[in-house]
Amino acid sequence: MDFEEGWVHFRKSNTEPIVRIYAEANTIATAQALIEKVSAYLI
Repeated sequence: MDFEEGWVHFRKSNTEPIVRIYAEANTIATAQALIEKVSAYLI
């Protein structure tokens, strides 16, 4: 998923019952905020 401030990628793990979420942005705080935004839709 592309956002103005960065991108987020998520996928289901094939070996564990989890969804992995990856993000990239200009700052760690922005990347974490993107992860939290996407996580709210997955839960």
